[in-house]
Amino acid sequence: MAHLLVTAMPFAGHARPMTAVAAALLERGHRVTAYTGAAYADAFDELGCEVVQWRDAQDFDELHVAATFPRVDRPGLLGSFGTLRDLLLGTAAGQLEDIAAAHARDPFDALVGDVMAVGTALAAERLGLPWATISLVPLSLPSQDLPPAGLALRPGQGVMGRVRDRVLRALVPTASRSLDRAWQAVRAQAGLPRGKPFGEALYSPRLVIATGSPLLEWPRGDLPASVEFVGLLAPREAHLDERPLWTETLAGEPRAVVLVTQGTFETDPRELLVPALEGLAHDPVRVVGTTAGVAFPVEVPANARLVDFVPFAAVAPHASVGVTNGGWVGVLEMLSVGVPLVVAGGSLDKPEIAARVAWSGAGIDLRTRQPRPIRVRNAVREVLREPSFRERARAISDEFATLGGATRTATLVEGLLPVQPPERRRTECRSHGDAACDGVSAAP
Repeated sequence: MAHLLVTAMPFAGHARPMTAVAAALLERGHRVTAYTGAAYADAFDELGCEVVQWRDAQDFDELHVAATFPRVDRPGLLGSFGTLRDLLLGTAAGQLEDIAAAHARDPFDALVGDVMAVGTALAAERLGLPWATISLVPLSLPSQDLPPAGLALRPGQGVMGRVRDRVLRALVPTASRSLDRAWQAVRAQAGLPRGKPFGEALYSPRLVIATGSPLLEWPRGDLPASVEFVGLLAPREAHLDERPLWTETLAGEPRAVVLVTQGTFETDPRELLVPALEGLAHDPVRVVGTTAGVAFPVEVPANARLVDFVPFAAVAPHASVGVTNGGWVGVLEMLSVGVPLVVAGGSLDKPEIAARVAWSGAGIDLRTRQPRPIRVRNAVREVLREPSFRERARAISDEFATLGGATRTATLVEGLLPVQPPERRRTECRSHGDAACDGVSAAP
């Protein structure tokens, strides 16, 4: 039995998959401490994890991030850099101190870190612990075969395409100079020497557990051996005690169901939810839309039902098309049951996700975060009409099924653990009396 720390950024799209990882490790008999924000402490506590909440790290409300980090609300690249600099790097030193304090109280054997919880990497280095990265966003590891991550560009084809990618890669150090300077300053504050550039430092050199699958990954010949794809990390959904209102939309005459999600980070319904519902208002479809608790500013069409949240595992299998702003976990949840997609990529990694979905053949990239209603309508009609989209989505679903999800993740994490000397194992058995110690003598 090992004592493992699982870290999760306090976003639904990060905390929920990490609860799946924590549950799988608990089922193996390990002790699991979860480190996350206050909003998701209960989700880990209910699994049986010990929980350490953000203290030195500045906690925040995921639906109102700009209230704590104003620069994330800037448009375009400025907002993306604000998120990276203020939200990720700005909380990293505090995360490190929180993790170090928890380790001093009750030492960990290894760290299992959300790739966006940057303090995990710093803590592993300072404390000398093995660690695994859980990539809950598309891989951004640099490659000699690809353009730089985040540009939503397909790999260049032919001589000119390869030249374009080589030129873009050469510009990365200049473009990311301010971010790397901030990263090295965080390292210095933590008492660590200069290290790898920020984009590479997020990933453990020993084990990167990547959500998604090769069918959603740009083709490259230099993927590190440390990367393992596991498909979907599916959290346990709450039991539905009563028949929810949205289930009415899934019943009745056999019209196609369109699931529209605005996500939980960029939640302005005018960006995608409003144009999607307006565009589909007169089509013979039934629409389930999620608002993340944000008020809907116009009248809801007769063929639509709006709710704050829905359990994707219950709704997605009924959907014929998913319309999404490109959140990675939502995309994976729909593809895991073979639902083709229409993606309006917003900021950060979402344009990249939209481009990957289109490249995979499992959906259409609208190439904007705020499409016109007619564009959403035409894209949904095309996906419904053309069977190749669903065929490709089903191929990805089949690939996910072979990759092992949270169960395989737990197996991979166990491969990082050092072999414990017998005396330590006997001490832990006397302390915890856990079934995982069966067969281990407790005698001194």
